[in-house]
Amino acid sequence: MIGHGSPRTKGMQMMVSDQEIIGRFPVGYYPLHPNVSLNFQLNRFYGWANEEQMLEEMQAVAPRIHSYVDWTREMLKLSDKALSADRHLPAAYYARAAQFFLRPDDPRYEPARQRFLDNAEAGNGITAADRHLVPYQATQLTAYRFTPAQPRGTIVVFGGYDSYIAEWLPATLALRDAGLDTVIFDGPGQGTVLDAGTPMTPDWHRPVAAVLDHFGLSDVTLAGFSLGGCLVMRAAAREPRVSRVIAWDILPDLLEASSKLFGTIGVGAIAANFDNIPAPVFDAAIEEACRTDLLTEWFVTQGKRVMGTATATEVFKAWRAYRTDDVSNRVTQDVLLLAGAADHYVPLHMLGDQVLTLTAARSVSARIFTEAEHAQNHCQIGNQGLALKVIFDWLDEVGGRTADPAAQ
Repeated sequence: MIGHGSPRTKGMQMMVSDQEIIGRFPVGYYPLHPNVSLNFQLNRFYGWANEEQMLEEMQAVAPRIHSYVDWTREMLKLSDKALSADRHLPAAYYARAAQFFLRPDDPRYEPARQRFLDNAEAGNGITAADRHLVPYQATQLTAYRFTPAQPRGTIVVFGGYDSYIAEWLPATLALRDAGLDTVIFDGPGQGTVLDAGTPMTPDWHRPVAAVLDHFGLSDVTLAGFSLGGCLVMRAAAREPRVSRVIAWDILPDLLEASSKLFGTIGVGAIAANFDNIPAPVFDAAIEEACRTDLLTEWFVTQGKRVMGTATATEVFKAWRAYRTDDVSNRVTQDVLLLAGAADHYVPLHMLGDQVLTLTAARSVSARIFTEAEHAQNHCQIGNQGLALKVIFDWLDEVGGRTADPAAQ
């Protein structure tokens, strides 16, 4: 880890050790499918369930998957199989995988979504008391709160571009067991809130403020993963109740990251110059690219829905607002930046871009995760436990987690 700023309180060992907590997550990024995007998703959902049978099942069906149609068919079959055996977490994550590439008007979308939510909660022992609805403008945000008997700090977490926060429940319980009063939520453009019709906003301090108001929180660590690495900076710059910031991973410029993605299929120049191309021409070019590349097709389709837009041109214009260089100089908190050395969504140079703009932060620490650690991918899929260890250690250094009272 590199950083500037001085350490503060160093945490002490807990009744449930950090090592025991991070040991709940598997280590390994597996070559399950030749398509980079599909392989990432398979590893992602296996990592949360951490069930060996699930890994074996995915290895068996992967050769039959050549399209999103194949993907949905096979994931639904595996979800049915898991559910019939009362394997709640595999049933949940297979259903989420199936839903991932479905359009909301597909009749399979809602049943898969509900199966995911129901079984993610059941598999993690979630009760109705853990679930909350937070008033936000004309709608509500879905949130979960888990408070240990003797809280040692408070953390608030949200996701990004394709997030259902319920997917993240295993990590949430890990944070709770590490002594943190933990709140996670779906914001505008995410998960259940997006399903209810509310698109995303770059003014992320607004949903964060609604959550902090609802639970009466202050002096919190605020963490965002994936696109949340951008949103967390935008919120921290304008929300004084945030004392520490975690970008899990960094994403300082969504438009630039998206243009890089389009560059891999030969339309990077078009994507980078969309302002100078007539909208009908640009839309037609992107539609053609979507027909030949699975990840591009999903990325644009998801973008229309998340951003509340109708065309590719409008999506690209909306993406422009999701950046951090216009707010980073107002971030005054302790900041932790995580980055994968081989992140296929976020170029590694963006870590340096983000560091250089945090000119007013109290301290800045950065961690690059490598292939040797099985954590080189986006959001450390392949070794989530290591990411949690880095976070726990950093929180101890900057005062986000106090000493364990049971160890005193």
